Amino acid sequence: MTKKEESRMEQRETEEQLKERISRTGSEQQLKEWISLIEPASAPASMAAQKRWDSIAKPLHSLGRLEDAVVKLAGIYGTADIRIEKKGLVIMCADNGVVAEGVTQTGQEVTAIVAENFLDCNSSAAIMCEKAGVDLFPVDIGMARDTRVPDHKIAYGTKNLAEEPAMTRQEAVRGILTGIRIVEEKKKEGYEILATGEMGIGNTTTSSAVAAVLLGEPADRMTGRGAGLSGEGLKRKKEVIARAIALHRPDREDAVDVLSKVGGFDLAGLAGVFLGGAIFHVPVVIDGFISAAAALIAVRLCVAARDYMLASHTSKEPGMGMILKALGLEACLDCGMCLGEGTGAVAFLPVLDLAAEVYRRMSTFSENQIEEYKELGEV
Repeated sequence: MTKKEESRMEQRETEEQLKERISRTGSEQQLKEWISLIEPASAPASMAAQKRWDSIAKPLHSLGRLEDAVVKLAGIYGTADIRIEKKGLVIMCADNGVVAEGVTQTGQEVTAIVAENFLDCNSSAAIMCEKAGVDLFPVDIGMARDTRVPDHKIAYGTKNLAEEPAMTRQEAVRGILTGIRIVEEKKKEGYEILATGEMGIGNTTTSSAVAAVLLGEPADRMTGRGAGLSGEGLKRKKEVIARAIALHRPDREDAVDVLSKVGGFDLAGLAGVFLGGAIFHVPVVIDGFISAAAALIAVRLCVAARDYMLASHTSKEPGMGMILKALGLEACLDCGMCLGEGTGAVAFLPVLDLAAEVYRRMSTFSENQIEEYKELGEV
């Protein structure tokens, strides 16, 4: 072994020791140490993947954003040899005290019912996962009652953010750390890509509040009908969010403060999943508006985390486009979906598979003895 190789081995061992120490410690310092491990995705690997696409015997960039997604995967994996065989969907399930304000069409009891349906393959996301070959992992990160769903509960639901902060700062950090640890676990189990989903009555209210603060937008502009509010219900929802923001005055420069005051445990866990993807080099797929709000929290905690995110589709919620613009991401699908649970992210995965298959298998211009296409404007 050369001295250079020995040096690299020592560095890897040091990083592993650091990760082990982080997992033993707690609180906000632990979160900061995890975040310190995040590095930008590999530019050389992305460039190699782009060169491979440009050599394939088809019109340049004719698969559009799907080509961009494969290039991004290369940067995340650190290699242009793209393999995405083992896929998972992580669904964070939590309840929100703000439902007491009448901002939802259904009651809080629905969260637990749907969460258990994930286990019985009796939900939209579960059925789609079964068909798409995606393993589903529901997580109880804060439901109001105990269920058969694996328990990572921070508390039995958040407080009513219209009256008091949704959670303590420590609870917010614990939620984020839970998401990071779940990605660490899935990485060890061999998962090569993770989709994000959520289940929690009232979570479009918390997501709208979080996004409004972080983007500096009025609640009125950021808030939609969620699962189908009436005009009167939507008005009440907007008023509740605006009142909560005025009451708690969350610091938009401090994403944890925003999360703790007007967020939800599902958002905390998903933010951790996005950070975990960046820490462990696992691509994480954004689903819709709620997932995107969590991704925004993660990027505000560490800008480089954006390198490890893929946007699946454009949700019907009015704030979705604004969040994706702030993240510098473009969604590949626009199906008018607003179901949640990770359904949009799961729908995207087979499409990504198709693009990766073309990328791996299609012959090149030189192999076909065809003159290469040139960029528009080239002589």
